[in-house]
Amino acid sequence: MRDRTPHNSPPPPPLPSPPSRRGLLRGTLSLGAVAASSVALGGCGSTLAQGFTGGSPSPSRLNFWNPFTGGDGERLLAMEDVYRARHRTTDLKSATFVWGSPYYTKLTLATLGERPPQVAVTHLSKVPTLAEAGLLTELRTSDLARHGLTEDKFDPRPWKKSQVDGKLYAVPLDTHPFVLYFRTDIAEKAGLLDGQGQLADVDGPDAFIDALRAAKEVTGAWGGSVASVKDASTQFRLFWSFYRQIGGGDLVAEQGKKVVIDTAAAAEALAYIRRLTQEKVVPASTDSPGAITMLTTGKAGFLMDGVWQVLTVQGAKVKFDVRPLPRIFHDAPYACAADSHSLVLPKAPSAAAQRLDLSLGFVAALLNSSKLWAEGGHVPAWLPTQQSPGYRDLAPQSHYAAAADGAAYDPAAWYSGAGSTLQVVVGNAVTSVFTGATSPTAGAARMRRELRELASRPAPL
Repeated sequence: MRDRTPHNSPPPPPLPSPPSRRGLLRGTLSLGAVAASSVALGGCGSTLAQGFTGGSPSPSRLNFWNPFTGGDGERLLAMEDVYRARHRTTDLKSATFVWGSPYYTKLTLATLGERPPQVAVTHLSKVPTLAEAGLLTELRTSDLARHGLTEDKFDPRPWKKSQVDGKLYAVPLDTHPFVLYFRTDIAEKAGLLDGQGQLADVDGPDAFIDALRAAKEVTGAWGGSVASVKDASTQFRLFWSFYRQIGGGDLVAEQGKKVVIDTAAAAEALAYIRRLTQEKVVPASTDSPGAITMLTTGKAGFLMDGVWQVLTVQGAKVKFDVRPLPRIFHDAPYACAADSHSLVLPKAPSAAAQRLDLSLGFVAALLNSSKLWAEGGHVPAWLPTQQSPGYRDLAPQSHYAAAADGAAYDPAAWYSGAGSTLQVVVGNAVTSVFTGATSPTAGAARMRRELRELASRPAPL
């Protein structure tokens, strides 16, 4: 007789879980690390390969990554030379990468692949995203104190921005705000200097345009200049400064998942930006080199740009000065678009690889060379330098230091920060209003629409 008692077959093996993005990246990086370590590269290439593969296991090796070229790169090299002269037993390997997204992509992938440098430069606008992704080492006050890095020695604003959820992840090096350059000879002829040879008050919507108009009468061309062609980041900074002065809050919240732009404030800021070109005191179509050249050749009396252009303007051997961007709106505390460079310790796979005290000693050494860095235009975050007679005597670099007090950093989001998609999206909307192609109201609506599309995308990590 056939047994009809039901028998349970063993369950099939569970299907494997789909790999996470981070898992895929780790796998890719492990293969990439093997490939990188097997390729012999000469000159600078060998430095880059050592960075990706963690370099020598020697405890005296210190790998340092940065995105600085040009004048900033030259100053950083001088700061590194000071360190090497005083720490001859440390094998410092410094690698420079292409600024912007390529740099942050390399830093992220190297950290996920457990082959990060011991120390790296990041913009503070990028720190929230990197920290949320678990890519940075939390910095404890007791560890910092061993190297003289205490809170009282830092500018409060970048120090606060270095924290995420009350935890410190970066050591700020500087603040680099959006400022106002002006030709002192043109300003004098235009009657814009006071009895002490300083620029008269140009705050307020009408006062600033009146000053631009007076400068235009002297130059016979334009009152001021600002990059608008192929420079969405500059257009973003112009808008972000005025928007925050009006009292507009963040554009996005919840790490970029929610759009909170105040479209009324955005439209008001855009209306003033449009007024600059409508009243023909600022040209509507100028690239970054062109905007600077207009100032240095006397075709404009003013330039709105970042402090990183100080060396370029100085190189033209013209009479000029720099002051904080004018307060156009008085609805909120003073604000100007700004970011900060900072020094971070990417999360290493072990304490031996992290080399904490060696790394923090290097960080402290760079801060102690902050005057070299400040000569390039950046406002030092290290108060022993910022409050020193040597910095105060530095002209025009010390003349706009107060702008750091109003630093308005980019809103936190994975698609935000220096050279980001957010800057491109918002900056392009500003340009459309600046050139007259779009109305201020339509420009604000475009910002909200495109930010919502960005917010709907999943974060890559």
